Amino acid sequence: MKFDAARGYGFIAPDNGGEDVFLHVNDMLMPESEVRAGLAVVFEVEEGDRGPKAWRVRPAGGAGATAIVAAAPQPAATAATSQAGEDEPMCDVLDADDYLREVTEILLSEAPSLTGGQIVQIRAGLLQFAKNHGWAEG
Repeated sequence: MKFDAARGYGFIAPDNGGEDVFLHVNDMLMPESEVRAGLAVVFEVEEGDRGPKAWRVRPAGGAGATAIVAAAPQPAATAATSQAGEDEPMCDVLDADDYLREVTEILLSEAPSLTGGQIVQIRAGLLQFAKNHGWAEG
């Protein structure tokens, strides 16, 4: 399993091979802090909009498909955790200006050959994506 705690999602590579299965933090029946390299998990699969999606993901020991965690997760300390019934967000939500400022810095740092027009176009697409996922507002 590859899991990014800051973003709250990842992918599981089933033991029996086949397509990786998408995992969202809301579908885990275990604390994020338990996700680590080498952890065997069991889960159920449903067909999502973009392919297979895992749900009821829990440490191995019960019935269900199994997979071994293949990659260490991102440190969980960077994401806020939420218990059932609480209204705390799973991550910080940025206002649109802060989000665009951070995206611009990353683009300039990682791809300095991009033109201004390309950066504006990429930023617009990323901002809409972030708004659709609740990562940015405004």
